[in-house]
This record gives sequence, C-alpha cells and structure tokens, in this order.
Amino acid sequence: ARFYLITCNQGLGSLTKSLLAVAFLASFGSSMLYGYNLAVVNSPAEYIKAFYNQTMVARNRTGLDDKTLTLFYSVTVSVFAIGGMVGSLTVGILVTRFGRKGTLVRITCLVFIAGAFMGFSRTFGSPEMIIVGRFITGVHSGISLSVVPMYLGEIAPKNLRGFLGLVPSIFICLGVFIAQILGLHELLGKEEHWPLFLSLVVIPTMFQLMLLPWFPESPRYLLLEKRNVHATITALKWYRSKVNIQAEIEEMQEEQRSMSSVQTVSVIGLMKDRSVRWQVITIVVVNIGMQLSGIDAIWFYTNTIFENAGIPVPQIQYTTVGTGAIEVIAGCVGCFTIERLGRRPLMIGGFTFMGICCAGITLSLMFQSHYISVACVVGIIAGFCIGPAGVPFLITAELFKQSHRPAAYTVAGCLNWLSNFTIGFVFPFLQVRTNGAYCYLVFFGVCTAVAAYVFFIVPETKNKTFVEISQMFAARNGMLEEESSELGVANNPQLAKTNGYGAVVLQYDVMEKKK
Repeated sequence: ARFYLITCNQGLGSLTKSLLAVAFLASFGSSMLYGYNLAVVNSPAEYIKAFYNQTMVARNRTGLDDKTLTLFYSVTVSVFAIGGMVGSLTVGILVTRFGRKGTLVRITCLVFIAGAFMGFSRTFGSPEMIIVGRFITGVHSGISLSVVPMYLGEIAPKNLRGFLGLVPSIFICLGVFIAQILGLHELLGKEEHWPLFLSLVVIPTMFQLMLLPWFPESPRYLLLEKRNVHATITALKWYRSKVNIQAEIEEMQEEQRSMSSVQTVSVIGLMKDRSVRWQVITIVVVNIGMQLSGIDAIWFYTNTIFENAGIPVPQIQYTTVGTGAIEVIAGCVGCFTIERLGRRPLMIGGFTFMGICCAGITLSLMFQSHYISVACVVGIIAGFCIGPAGVPFLITAELFKQSHRPAAYTVAGCLNWLSNFTIGFVFPFLQVRTNGAYCYLVFFGVCTAVAAYVFFIVPETKNKTFVEISQMFAARNGMLEEESSELGVANNPQLAKTNGYGAVVLQYDVMEKKK
C-alpha cells in the first residue's frame, strides 16, 4: 500500500507489474554488475598486489618495486574501463541486429567467461587472468550500460521514462553497496577469499539469463525497425495492461514519419547530421562530465581517501559501507522525484553539489579537517547518485529518435568509458603530484562547467514525446520544425496517419503482403 501511494503521488499510476519486473531484472543482471565491478577491487587491493608480487618472485626470483606494483594495480583497475569502451563501440551493431532484450540475453556469456578467469587466477598463478577477466567484464558493462536504459526508455510510457530510466542507477549504487558489504573482513574480505569475491558476478547474470528471455522485446524496435505490428501490439499489451495502446502506436507512427530515414544512422552519419548537432554536443558534455566529476576516483580509491583523511584503518571498511548505503538512498530519492522535479533540476543540483563538495575536500585536506573531508566525500556520492548517475543515460535515449539512438549511445558510451579509464589510471599519480589536496579542484571545475551547460542549453524533457523533444532542439540546430517533418513524410509517404486501431494493423498487413 505504501508503494502504491508513492507511485500515485509521483504520477506513476500506469506502472504495471510487467514494467517493474523487466526494469528490475534487466538492471539486476547488468547495471548492478557495473556498480559491483567498480567497487570490488577496492577492498582486496592489498591482497591482489601481494599476489602480483608473489607471482613475480616465483617467476623471476625478484619482486616488484612500489612504483611498478602501483602501475600493475592501476592497469587492473582501469582495464575495466578499456573493456567498457570496446563494448560501447559495438552497441549500435548489436541492438540493431539482435534487439535490446536480445542483446542483453546474448552478452551474458561474457560474464561467465570473465568469472571463470578471475575465479581461477590464483589457482593457475596468473595475474594476467585477473586483467583479462576485468577486461571482459568491462566489455559486458560497456554494452549493458547503454542497452539497459535504451531498452527501458523504449518500453516505458512517456510519464514513466524518468522513473524507469533511473532504476538502473539504483542498481549501480546497490552493486557498489553489495561489493562493500561482501568486502568486509568478516565476510569475503580475507586473503583466501578474494578470487571468489571477484567471480561472484556470475550469480546475478544467471538469474537474468533464466528469466529475461520470457519478456517481450522493445515495442519501438519491433515496430519502427522490424515493422512487426502484431509483435508490437503483443508487447504493448504485456507492458501496458489495461491502458489503451492506440495512442502509443500513433505516437510511434508520428516518430517514424518525422525520421528522415527508417534505417539506423551510423556514428559518422550522426556526427554529420546537423539536425541533431546540439543533441550530440549535449551527450558529449554530460557523459564526459559524469566521469570527470571525480566520482570514479571516489569509488576506485575510497579506502585510500579515507586513510589520508585520518580515519583509523580498522574503521575504514565500515565507513565505506556507510557511504554505500547513502548511495542507494540517494539513488532512490532521485528515482522517485524525477517525474515530479524533472531532469534539469536533478542534473544541475547534483553537479553543483558535487562541485561544492570537491572544493570542500581540498579545503579540508589543506586545513587537516578530517571529518569535513569525510562529509564531502559522502556529499559527492549523494549528489552523484541523485541525478548525474542516471540522467545522462536517460536523456541520451530521450534526445534522439529511433534511427539515431543506437549511434548516440555508441558515442556517449565510448566517451563515458574513455573518461572512466582516464580517471582510474591517472588519479593515483595525480593525487601524489598534488599532495592529495589540489586534484579535487579539477573535479570542481568540471562539475561547475557541466551544471552551467545544462542550465543554459538543455531543455526539460519530462513528459515529452521523442518527436516533441526533437522539435525543441530544431531552432537551436538552425532547422525549422516543418523542415524536419516534411522531410520525414516525403521519405515515408505510405505512413499516413490513421485514425483507428484496426486501420493501423490493416495498413501494415497490406505492406507485408506486398513485400
């Protein structure tokens, strides 16, 4: 009853069990793994370094110096992002060929391979297996991090896109939290358990592989790309229950009429298309800003940051778990307020608060105020999870029509992961060169700049159709709304708007028979 009241108050009355189930399942087996893999290397860091050193001694009869060991561990951390970047480059091809749900089901094999590599790395005395396993999990996360919000954005009605679009961000935070809890010394935070700790990623994926195939594919993919009306109607009935689906079919038809091509646009085509110029700039800014905000530095090196802040070493693991709980709470706050507040306030407020906290960390480290430093770290995490953690992926789906969306996610994902790698690899050395204090001023500048860009450039997309959002950018892109609309109709004269549910089915049936 309590959940029902919350959803009604937030305008989520059309949320069905099927929509909620597929959002939870897709996020549980994909997005949660991304969060888990971000934090899983934090707790066993010293054990992994010791394993690397012992292996080198066994092979070469000499150990590694501190600088080389730091380099090896930085590669272990950041290779996850390299895999993510590689995975993101394949998103457009995969979702066009296999669909959104089909892609998520097929890439589960990557997790099982990666889990085996990491789980048996100590048995075979091979640090390389850890690095390869991290790379493969990165490939999986690079694909799923784009496909899950794309899938949920397309199956959701417009009044629920924000809510369902932020469900993956909750599971990302939940994945970080689970990794922090399991990393406690009382659980898997012991030296003998770290291979098992790294390989637990296979469990959520197993549940996803068993259950997700039973859910329908994205209705928009089925109608706009596959031209399968009957499958589209079946999927909409599954996800919408008693809601009249005729209006949504007509909205999809309107989107198809407005598209200059029914074919999926390539990344090069996306870059050349002046009708989406500012949408592309927007996803570039928010996705780079999301990673360069400093959040990955916090997630990758939480224990080191707290140790530098003066927290006793035995207490650091419990402090870290506390920050994980705050992440989950903040993610839930963002998810249940986005349909009321909108996308812009969560983005602007989140990045602004993160920037203030980054400046606060610098000041606290300069004046040796350890408690303020910890409070600012918590503030950065909370600010990030409320908005910047999930909204960039959501608006990437909202700013583009069906033909441009896969290429947009490829660009956004590639930049996101490239920035993730940069932070993961550079931050330890940046922290040393700046004595640990002034490096956060870089993050302050990034957060402030992104907040200003969103404030002045990005319109509110709440409760708007994909066509309406494209028209909001028409003037800024130097195109008249009528120009885009006429182009779409000229290329698709057979898609004249119909008035009745039966007419839509009949029209497509005739088209299929002609083929």
